[in-house]
Amino acid sequence: MRLELTKRGDYAVRAMIALARDDAGGLISARTIAEAMAIPPRFLPQVMADLVRAGLVEGVTGRSGGYRLSVAAADTSLLRIVEAVEGSSRRETCVLRGGPCARDGACAVHAAFCGAEEAMIGALESVSLAEVSDGAPAWQRAGGAARTAEGGATSADEGGAGPRGPAPPVCST
Repeated sequence: MRLELTKRGDYAVRAMIALARDDAGGLISARTIAEAMAIPPRFLPQVMADLVRAGLVEGVTGRSGGYRLSVAAADTSLLRIVEAVEGSSRRETCVLRGGPCARDGACAVHAAFCGAEEAMIGALESVSLAEVSDGAPAWQRAGGAARTAEGGATSADEGGAGPRGPAPPVCST
């Protein structure tokens, strides 16, 4: 089982973090966002257009144009950002059958997977953009060790933050 963002979702979260970290609230160019957050410049306009359509970002065209948050970072959940570019987080197909579960009754694992889905959605809904863009996340301030999925040290271990910011802890199995 995998839980990861698409590249589009990843870029959207990083772009929103860049906008939230701008204390002045002014316009930030796409180039500046792309460079600051290590986002390929050719993909950023598509992602930003999704965020503008969702009402999360204001885009201003022209030579001195750019982007800024249109909703306060404290009022924007990670779930809202991800769903703005990836669509609904709720499964529409059965994990066993590939079609809707309700067609001929719920499958044997329906309740377990629905519970897991609701927990994930609740977790993403409960974390604001302000929380994740305001320096290191709480788990890291508490002294948690950051590791990559392969078990190696991240730049956060060496006191720095990589292009995606501090790495989250890897869940133990």
